[in-house]
Amino acid sequence: ADAFAKMPEVDNVIGNAEKLEADTWRDISATDDTAMRVNDIMSVRAHAGHMVQSFGERSRAFLEVQNGCDHRCTFCIIPYGRGNSRSVPVDVVIERANRLVESGFREVVLTGVDISSYGPDLAEDLTLGKLVAAILDNTPDLFRLRLSSIDGAEIDDQLFDLVTGDQRIAPYLHLSVQAGDNMILKRMKRRHSREMAIELCQTMREKRPDIAFGADIIAGFPTETDDMFERSLNLIDEAGLQFVHAFPFSPRDGTPAARMPQLERSIVKERAARLRAKGEAALHKFLDDLEGRTETAIVESGGCARLGNFAVAKLSQNDLEAGSVAKLNIGRRQGDMVLAS
Repeated sequence: ADAFAKMPEVDNVIGNAEKLEADTWRDISATDDTAMRVNDIMSVRAHAGHMVQSFGERSRAFLEVQNGCDHRCTFCIIPYGRGNSRSVPVDVVIERANRLVESGFREVVLTGVDISSYGPDLAEDLTLGKLVAAILDNTPDLFRLRLSSIDGAEIDDQLFDLVTGDQRIAPYLHLSVQAGDNMILKRMKRRHSREMAIELCQTMREKRPDIAFGADIIAGFPTETDDMFERSLNLIDEAGLQFVHAFPFSPRDGTPAARMPQLERSIVKERAARLRAKGEAALHKFLDDLEGRTETAIVESGGCARLGNFAVAKLSQNDLEAGSVAKLNIGRRQGDMVLAS
């Protein structure tokens, strides 16, 4: 922060906690002096008190239930910018969810830096599963609840049963997988193994056959050998992942991974490209298999609709209102979406 404040082109330096405070912006507008408004993010205990009120269309709304992270993955700089995990109280989440439903939103997406760590800072026995159950019990008019990126290592029995058994929860999970090799996962300081990720997807699919999975996978993590990378590549098929977000490893100053032996950038980029190609093939097969089915979707803008399994459908008719729920007949795949009527 000090380095930024010394730059002549910088007027103000504002921390991640301070940027959410109205007083910060009032102070800036009241003075022409260069100022630094950055406190120790690790000392922040309050949850964010704001919520976006308008999204341009009444289809999906994003509701923050948590911020920060208590874990220290070796590649990640986020905890140093967002602080430790802070959860929004259950009653506040429910009140905000109902306001969104009353505003016309059919789907609410629970978001946060690490939503799977929700709860313990508020009460020792509070979990994400208990929050999800409370939302479903207290928002009867909510059509669909969706979870954003989640750490599979923290999916307990209650959350597992809700995701696989309650039809109001979208049949889709985006998993923070990161790699498919156990040694790389250990060096990343992740809490799951390759086998755990595969078993989670398999057991969830057995309970809810229509569920789809997305995942983040990093290519070219320091010390990754050809064999280690192949295990990450093969994980896409073995776990049955459909929506793969592949990233080339990029060192972040101050993280342990930045001090590890690095791979040549050309190797990192080549592996990321192979992951993306493998992920695209998995997505296309998934979309091809949807042809001929009838699916319930929420209409979005631009003549498209979002299925519960996260697939995007291009609509043949333009008379459906954004935010409405429609039964769609799924046709052939067109690129990364399906045609529907």
